[in-house]
Amino acid sequence: MKNTIYYLPGMGGHLGSGLGQGLLSRGYDVTGRETTGEFRDLKFQSQIDAIAEDLRANFWYEDSKVIANSFGAYLFLHAQAQLEPYIGKVILLSPIVGEFENEGIGRRFIPPRASRLFELARSGSYPAPKHCAIHVGSEDGQRRPGRADRGTPSQISQQHRRAGPSGHQTGDQADA
Repeated sequence: MKNTIYYLPGMGGHLGSGLGQGLLSRGYDVTGRETTGEFRDLKFQSQIDAIAEDLRANFWYEDSKVIANSFGAYLFLHAQAQLEPYIGKVILLSPIVGEFENEGIGRRFIPPRASRLFELARSGSYPAPKHCAIHVGSEDGQRRPGRADRGTPSQISQQHRRAGPSGHQTGDQADA
């Protein structure tokens, strides 16, 4: 499992394209859940249950790696909310942490259970992963100043939140 990454792409994403393709080209084995087809058609609770079970059954080791992008990060954060703190390493790229609106491009998105992560963070009851880095681009279309800090579970220490390159899609800019 040392060379395997559990990857959760953004909405409509595939494991073998975009960042997944970049990881494959660097010699990593990539597995996870594509946010398309049958998986996308599942109810939200069934999606997060499937991810939680994948993690528990196959990726619950200290040397496990998870990379989640955008809506995939939102799914991971909800799956994590029903688990003990994840013991592997996690990278969240441009995570959706709740409702957002970008007036500049006229885009608004309200994901399922939009306030749940914020409520858990505010109450101090979110079981944050033990090793988590969060990268947010300064020009992400879904980013509002301070939103990642306000909506991301507060137990993830400030030192692991970093502003990254501009833009929402990171492509092959990230190494695991």
